[in-house]
Amino acid sequence: MRGILLAGGSGTRLLPLTTISSKQLLPIYDKPLVYYPLSVLMLAGMREILVITNSSHLDAFRALLGDGSHLGLDLRYAVQDEPRGIAEALVIGREFAGDEDVCLILGDNIFYGQGLPATLHRAAREVDGCTVFGYPVSDPERYGVAVLDAGGELVDIVEKPADPPSNIAVTGLYMYSNDALAYAEKISPSARGELEISDVNRLLVQEGRSRIVQLGRGNAWLDAGTHDSLMEASQYVQVLQKRQGMQIACLEETAFRMGFIGMDQLRELADRLTTGSVYGRHVRALARV
Repeated sequence: MRGILLAGGSGTRLLPLTTISSKQLLPIYDKPLVYYPLSVLMLAGMREILVITNSSHLDAFRALLGDGSHLGLDLRYAVQDEPRGIAEALVIGREFAGDEDVCLILGDNIFYGQGLPATLHRAAREVDGCTVFGYPVSDPERYGVAVLDAGGELVDIVEKPADPPSNIAVTGLYMYSNDALAYAEKISPSARGELEISDVNRLLVQEGRSRIVQLGRGNAWLDAGTHDSLMEASQYVQVLQKRQGMQIACLEETAFRMGFIGMDQLRELADRLTTGSVYGRHVRALARV
């Protein structure tokens, strides 16, 4: 399975912060927002990852992440200059995917949980059509909402319903079998002129080829797309890291723990970081530098 990280969009809800910066390059406490979804793809075992952004931010992403080889990754880049919908990421990434299945994650979504890697690996093995990840929320009317039957199976997805059929929001994390990528080319733009990912997922639901994995107790999902949610996400990360003495979404540590790089390469990465930041001290302690 290959990963696609969608870091496009204009970030209008975050103006003026996004006047000269991509939303996904803004800080969430002590690291750029893009580190969080990228680490999720890594935890799921993906090493070949396509980052989709707009042309004005492409150089900044390359400066930050490079080609990924220092992390044992193969990072590639593609351009989406206009926000034409999440589903367009599947169209743009079709050639990159080749014959592989795909995991698509939105660049402003943060996931955390001790059991998350095992959940992702299991879902990747079982994907047939589409797998979406649901999370219980108190305000489901703001999201795409899962409609479940009596057995908990996914039977529909309703976008921002006035009368939500459940409190399970569909998060910005999706897995698709390779043949399902073509469904993104079957849909028409919505009233707002975008290719809606919910339309792709709904086609697969109608064919009985879509399932939901619920991320319940013990997991956290944050959508950092507004000023308030940026601050809330930063506070969440700050509290967890300070109380537990660890790092969330530390790419160097994730690459090492996943076996993408060895100790020698970790030490080389640690040498580039100073003890002036908690992040740097953490990586250097891990590498025993």
